[in-house]
Amino acid sequence: MRRLVTITVLLGVLALLVGVAPATAGAVEGRPTADPGGKLHIVKVSGLLDPVLADFVARSIDQAERDHAVGVVLQLNSSDAVVSDRRLADLAERMHDATIPVSIWVGPSGSKAKGKVAQLLGVASHVAVAPGSSIGDTGDVVVDRSLLRPAFRAQLGRLHDATMGYQSARSTGVATNDGPVLGEFIVGLPGVKTKTLETPEGPRRQPVTSPVFSQLPVQTQIFHTVASPSVAYLLFLIGMVLIVLELYTAGVGVAGLVGAGCFVLGCYGFGVLPVTGWGVGLLVFAVLAYAIDVQTGVPRVWTGIGTAALIVGSVMLYDGLSISWLTLIVGVAGTALFMIFGLPALVRSRFSTPSVDREWMVGLDGETVERLGPDGTIRVDGALWPARAAEGELGAGTAVTVRGVEGLLLLVGPDGASGHDPDE
Repeated sequence: MRRLVTITVLLGVLALLVGVAPATAGAVEGRPTADPGGKLHIVKVSGLLDPVLADFVARSIDQAERDHAVGVVLQLNSSDAVVSDRRLADLAERMHDATIPVSIWVGPSGSKAKGKVAQLLGVASHVAVAPGSSIGDTGDVVVDRSLLRPAFRAQLGRLHDATMGYQSARSTGVATNDGPVLGEFIVGLPGVKTKTLETPEGPRRQPVTSPVFSQLPVQTQIFHTVASPSVAYLLFLIGMVLIVLELYTAGVGVAGLVGAGCFVLGCYGFGVLPVTGWGVGLLVFAVLAYAIDVQTGVPRVWTGIGTAALIVGSVMLYDGLSISWLTLIVGVAGTALFMIFGLPALVRSRFSTPSVDREWMVGLDGETVERLGPDGTIRVDGALWPARAAEGELGAGTAVTVRGVEGLLLLVGPDGASGHDPDE
């Protein structure tokens, strides 16, 4: 009971940390300095647009306005938004109503702006897509259509469930600027001061305006990482397995602390991501089913039920999101192998009593303290030992001789004259 209370307290403390940490998500790395060419804030937006990242973008715009920057560029690489439709619409409105231009560069090559997060391209002042990158799959529009640029609004039907690349985005006007690399996109933005340099390849424009790069701070990046589907799934499973392991050990150790931390972080990720309630329930049920057979020490019917629940719960965990097959294999196979083979072995090792070398006692004489029928207790050289009658039963006070050792028990017989010298 004390162990359960301690783990509960640890979970509460970690939950409090989870609730507090995202509130600091607006911190911006890099301190702008005075510069006659002005400053341009470049904000890295990578991964699913979750509440932590959305708040960071909004705070970055606030910071740029306070710094009187010439603009903000969002370096975007995101496959979807997992914030509410209302929160996404509010972020789009904040970008549109900013007192400085908020632009988006989808890059470097291979990046994407897909899902609902792609709708932010429609409210950006200037947009560029790097070659090899893609945008689209916006789904139903949740952003106020009156905020969207006409060229983007005209392509909503095409972008609803399809994507376009660099050339299509430029030819349709969805991308307003060329931007194969970030530097070329920057020099084409209004308000950015440049100078021309002569190079062997010809004249080249270089920004005089100072770029101020920012990304999620380390402490906030942790929660953003946890809110990815694969990481949240694995942390949740690891947390439950380690907590079950801790229940079979004495005291609260490393397994309990790590398990509590993983479980809380996994729950935070599930709270941000669109999970199915019954999918999470199946994962919990699977671990509990495994624990039943761990108690017996032999894989039985509950192991099969737990494995089936684990597979179904893992595959159907998210609504609208998917996790890689590699992650599924690691999660399902790792959990099953540990619960079926690893944990029972640890439990047996933990609770088994080591065999003491008592072969030297063979031949010693003793006396039964109680009736051996066939198990009981004898006294040898003044010490009490668990014993078993080798043949039949022996009454209390019977003189016996140790004939052998069987596990934890001394095998004894009624013959008290063994000829063995106890002093040898």
